[in-house]
Amino acid sequence: MSNMKVSFVVIALNAASTLDALLACLGKQTYPHGNIEVLLIDSGSSDHTREKMLAFQNAEHDFDRIVVLDNPKRTLPCGWNVALEALSGDAVLRVDAHVTFPPDFIERNVLNLENGENICGGKVISVPAEKTKWSITLNEAENSMFGGSFAAFRHADSARYVSTAAFAIYRKTVFDQVGRYNETLTRTEDNEMHYRMRQAGFRFFYDPAIISYRKTRATLRNLLKQKYLNGYWIGRTMGVEPRCFSLYHFVPFAFVLAVLGTAVLAAFGFKWPALLLWTAYLLADCAMTIFAVVSAKERNLYLLTLPLLFLLLHLWYGVGTLTGLAGMILRKARS
Repeated sequence: MSNMKVSFVVIALNAASTLDALLACLGKQTYPHGNIEVLLIDSGSSDHTREKMLAFQNAEHDFDRIVVLDNPKRTLPCGWNVALEALSGDAVLRVDAHVTFPPDFIERNVLNLENGENICGGKVISVPAEKTKWSITLNEAENSMFGGSFAAFRHADSARYVSTAAFAIYRKTVFDQVGRYNETLTRTEDNEMHYRMRQAGFRFFYDPAIISYRKTRATLRNLLKQKYLNGYWIGRTMGVEPRCFSLYHFVPFAFVLAVLGTAVLAAFGFKWPALLLWTAYLLADCAMTIFAVVSAKERNLYLLTLPLLFLLLHLWYGVGTLTGLAGMILRKARS
């Protein structure tokens, strides 16, 4: 077994409802606990998140150490920087507070570093937040490449080098070389950081044998809010480092522009562009719905809402990017 010391980091805001499950998974890890330090960072929670962190710290354990820290600036990149200043491990591994993982999660991550990798990540599987039919349907929309993401960590089944990773493990020396997180960003800090890492010559190794489970938002309102903010911060980040995104990040934005453009043309009597757009989208929407229903482990009548759910997710994400870009341009014009 490796002697590599791992700094396991959780940055949480109002995560009292999910933190227990995460910490239970951490306690079951097969990697030697004496080689794991745990950094629990509270971002100003108004629920019992900090109390749960302190209770875990004060309970009997065999970890190298458990530290509870504050993130007064509250955002994820600021929490990352708090952790990077405090950790003492050879490698750092951070997961979201609503994530769970099997007992070999840390062990498999470390194995890849022992095999010579500097950065490694695995497959992230979206799971329903609740056991209701509606929650299962929202999860199917999020799991679909049409409604969720094309990223390798969501769907790929073979090991390979990829452009980014989720819940990755990094050698500490990677951050020593590329620096700290950009604290002006909120939801795209990983895109910008991973771009800097690639520019520095580091590669992201994807190992599908590493599994983690992330809960999909429990309500449509929260899922749409997540998509809007994801899109919004892509637009905002274009003013910081536009090269950190790939083209697929802008597909919903292009769709919203096409909707607006064809609507204007239709208002002036040119209806065929709108007919072409919506016919093509409807065909793709129906095809991806059929694929999602066939692939679903649990089927119910709510799955018939997937065409509408896909449309809403695309529109909210695209409008978010449009709003973020507009805000970024206005800020630059004023400065």
